[in-house]
Amino acid sequence: MYTTEGSVRYDFESDLTVLEGPTGVGKTTLLELIKYGFAAGEPRLATVATEYVHDVAIDIAIGGDEYLITRSLDAAKSKNVRIVDKSTGERLPDLPIDGESSLNTFLLAKLGLPDDIKAPAQKGKSNKPGSRVTFGDIFKFVYIPQYAINRDIADSREGYYDPKRKAVFELLFKLTEPEILAMQSRVNVLNGEIESSTTHLNTILEFLNDSNTSSREEVEQKLQESVAEQEAAQEELSSLREELDPVIDRQTQAYRDLLTDAERSFAEARAIAQDLVREHHEIGSEQRRVQADRARLERMRDAGARLANIEFSVCPRCMQSLSNRPVEKNMCRLCLQPDPVSPERAADSYELQQLELQLEEMSAQRETTEQQLEKAQQAIEDRESLIKNLTATLESRTSHRITPRLQAFSDASDRLATARTRQENFDEALQQWDRVEDIAEQVRSLRTEQDGLKASIATRKAILAGHRDFVCTRIENEFRATVTNLGIATVESAGFDRENYLPVINGKVFTKTLMSGGGSMTATQIAYWVSLMTVARETATRYPSMLIIDGPRLALNTATETCHAIYRRLRRGVEEDPGTIQFIVSDNELPEDYEGDFARIKFDYPHPTVATIRHPGAGQVKVLR
Repeated sequence: MYTTEGSVRYDFESDLTVLEGPTGVGKTTLLELIKYGFAAGEPRLATVATEYVHDVAIDIAIGGDEYLITRSLDAAKSKNVRIVDKSTGERLPDLPIDGESSLNTFLLAKLGLPDDIKAPAQKGKSNKPGSRVTFGDIFKFVYIPQYAINRDIADSREGYYDPKRKAVFELLFKLTEPEILAMQSRVNVLNGEIESSTTHLNTILEFLNDSNTSSREEVEQKLQESVAEQEAAQEELSSLREELDPVIDRQTQAYRDLLTDAERSFAEARAIAQDLVREHHEIGSEQRRVQADRARLERMRDAGARLANIEFSVCPRCMQSLSNRPVEKNMCRLCLQPDPVSPERAADSYELQQLELQLEEMSAQRETTEQQLEKAQQAIEDRESLIKNLTATLESRTSHRITPRLQAFSDASDRLATARTRQENFDEALQQWDRVEDIAEQVRSLRTEQDGLKASIATRKAILAGHRDFVCTRIENEFRATVTNLGIATVESAGFDRENYLPVINGKVFTKTLMSGGGSMTATQIAYWVSLMTVARETATRYPSMLIIDGPRLALNTATETCHAIYRRLRRGVEEDPGTIQFIVSDNELPEDYEGDFARIKFDYPHPTVATIRHPGAGQVKVLR
């Protein structure tokens, strides 16, 4: 790893490597950084990693090749990884951690798996294609983190994850193939399509039953009847039209022309009357305005006459006497200027004369308008009377000749409309019956496809049945032997569930087992994982040859004998066939009598895993759980 203060390197060249040190020195951080480098899920990184480590480089051997994978912890750069082929020294194109042609695709391909595998539910009536299998799902079978070692096996207690965990197990041990999972995924999707199509089919059939059309033949018969009824109604209407043509004579037509002219002149008279009423109102409004102006001028004249008779004896401004001052005739006593207006001349002012003339003209216009309005109203009454008389004459001349035929015409039109409506309804019902046939055929086709897929799945599974039985039997025997050798106190019997691929303890599947004490659970887990590694080594599988175990002794402090037995089993696992499998174990301390050909990396607070960064001390770190 590359930190702000330099690089830190750890080599895991031994088949068994133990990272030993007290809690808080960074052992879990180191393993979580490995998980981060593989982009195998969300890691739990300590503060020292997020603040001081800027790159993680992992040297791996996978698929017969060696690669150096480097990923940055910087948020902007962490979306891509750098890959170098160790055999040639060539730097390959950078790969994103998500999406197409990603690191996930690269790692799965090295394990011989495509990146589009779905993990469908294989029981029940699921209609989901299943979740996509990623390298992160496979990494759950490689890394047993500290927070799960005494609680869970590869998220087996999470019900939603169960189909994916089983699919990954089967893929790794070759109990299934990607093609089988793809077919099962398609079977599940077909479940949904068949259910949807069947529901649609039942809805249409229910609609047809409600419309009283029990069969397609019945709809076709009723459709023919409605077509015949429509043709008969159309023939009757044509006959009635031919009979109505000669009924209208010349005198009746003349009355109709007079009625048309009377209606037109009536409309014109009403329009003229409306214009005259509006004009009458406008003249009245203007007349009232002029009268108001005249009243205003008369008030001004009266005020001037009153003011003209006032003789000031004292100046209203400086209050000096004006009586002793000589004033010439026709001059103002106050300002000594000529007095141009006298009260007698104001009465005959030009403005008042003009207003009087306007009022006389408006009165004449208003009177003329009233006379014209009377004439227009009289014309309206005359036209109304004429229209009424002409209408009565026309009705009396045509009622005895046209009304019976009009009634027959109306009846025939109603029958025609009814026949057309029924025909449209039956056409729609016929289309629905066609839709019924199409959907029924679609359902049959989907069921045929599904049955074919199920048959192919059964055939392929039958081919793998012998291998499956051998692998499951071998795992069960190895697990029993390992549990016995570890001497787990609370375990009375051990087995292997061939449906869930989980340990069976005291007759119960792991997820339903309540084991007293975390030590028993931890020991059972280690027995399970070591057994899988042993069987994978002995058979042709895709199972990764590395197992990382974090903190087995945290829950085994009091189970000293079991702890010793676990390390003896780990040592025996790498000694039986050296170079085939690799164990990396992180633990607080090793048993005192533990010896063997293995790598042992010790850490303490002065020498933590991120050695370039000074450790703050035992009480200053937040332990990852």
